[in-house]
Amino acid sequence: MHDAPLAGLHRLVWTALMAALIAVGAMVMLPVGPVPVTLQTLFVALAGLVLGPARGAGAMLLYVLAGVMGLPVFSGGKAGFAHLLGPTGGYLFGFACMACIAGFGGLHGRDARPGLPHVALALCCCLAGLAVAYLAGAARLMQVLDIDVARAVAVGVLPFLPGDVVKVVLAVAAWRFLAARRLLPR
Repeated sequence: MHDAPLAGLHRLVWTALMAALIAVGAMVMLPVGPVPVTLQTLFVALAGLVLGPARGAGAMLLYVLAGVMGLPVFSGGKAGFAHLLGPTGGYLFGFACMACIAGFGGLHGRDARPGLPHVALALCCCLAGLAVAYLAGAARLMQVLDIDVARAVAVGVLPFLPGDVVKVVLAVAAWRFLAARRLLPR
């Protein structure tokens, strides 16, 4: 099967759109300590589901590259390489992994309304990706703030877990909506 003439451009536009949505998600923020509450988790999961593993992670890395190059896309309108070295830098790396892992859940059920098995797989992949993001984020918090595992989990995971689970469910619902209307990139 050959791609349509504009399929490559279509995928690039979707990748850029998802990177932009991740940036918008970072701007919707509630500061609650060293790690703010944002909508990034929703858009990182959605990027993986919509774009697949490689392009989903690519959208997240495009977002990080934009921030490193000086665009104020990180939470709180921050930018620069130094942000990657701060307490939230681990989450940024972890989000790239999350998008990749979530992408495996989005590979099935793309051509029709995803049924319950596809939705369950997508949800499981997104939650597994979220766990990896938390692991990377907590590890960085431990290093930067010189705290133990229990404190890193208390500060960087537990306050966010309920909201992030809701955001992942919303991402899966949005993916299912897009798939049912055949709006996903090929």
